[in-house]
Parts: sequence; C-alpha cells; structure tokens
Amino acid sequence: MKKTIVLSILSFAFSIHMEAQSSAEKHISKVQSLDTTLSTLYGVISGEKGQERDWELFKYLFHPEAKLIPTGKNKEGLHTSRYMTPDDYIASSGKWLVENGFFEKEIHRSVNTFGNITQVFSTYESFKSESDAAPFMRGINSIQLLNDGKRWWVINIYWMQESENNPIPVAYLPKN
Repeated sequence: MKKTIVLSILSFAFSIHMEAQSSAEKHISKVQSLDTTLSTLYGVISGEKGQERDWELFKYLFHPEAKLIPTGKNKEGLHTSRYMTPDDYIASSGKWLVENGFFEKEIHRSVNTFGNITQVFSTYESFKSESDAAPFMRGINSIQLLNDGKRWWVINIYWMQESENNPIPVAYLPKN
C-alpha cells in the first residue's frame, strides 16, 4: 500500500515537472529578447470579443514573485495602487477581456538598462477591437525586467491611465 502511494506521488510530481518543462520548451522563444518579451506581453492580453487568451503563456512571462500594479483614484479621490499576482490579474480581468474585446498596443518605448535589469516606460493605447480607429484609453506601463542569462522575466508592471488632469507627457509619445 505504501509503495503504491509513493509511486503515485512520484508519478504525479513527474507529470507536473514534465508539464512545466514542456511549457518552457514551447514558450522559450518568446522571452529571448526584450522586444519579443514585450511584444508577447502586449499580444497575449489582446484579442477580439469572444477570443480566449493564452493564460499559460501570460504566466510564463512573469517571474514567480512578479506583481502587476495598477494605479488610480479610490472612492475618496486619493491615488492608490493595487498589487496582484498574474493569477490575480487573470481572475479579475480575464473574463472582461474576452467578453468585451481588448487590444493594447505600444506606441512609444523608453528603455533604461543597467547590467541585467531593465526599466521600460511603455506608452500604450487600448482598443475594444483591432479595427477601432481611436483608442478608448491610453496610459504608461512601467515594466521592470530581469535577464537571468537564459531569458527575460517580467518582474513588475506598474501602470497608470491617462486622464484629463494627467495627460501623457510629450516625451513619452511617438515623434511625428
């Protein structure tokens, strides 16, 4: 009996290991450069109404301790932030993205790198459909990344939407 339980546990652990390994093999090309990592980040959350997102790939982009940190005003009008794991983000926003359609497109990027860490200010526009002419929202994603020598990891994404009182500075918009 004990031998059967031990074999079952080992078999289960092996299957989880193999699943994680196959996920890594399947997605490693998406995190080999800063450009592919950021392109994948924007692409994986984007899709037409009714189109499922690849949440396995989404989670693969993030370091195990990563946070997604949206900012905004609370009910009292104070600026605040909320800290989410990738799973929290999927639980809070995943259904909405599919039900409404959502495309986030990078329109400008400012990059600072020191050693293996990179900070990107990535200005975005958001659309309900890829065919929309005008965005319904804009903002800046502050994305911190780590290159561990094998791949890029998203460490944090900290973002703020543009508002009438807080327009995106010209320095973070495309040059005409």
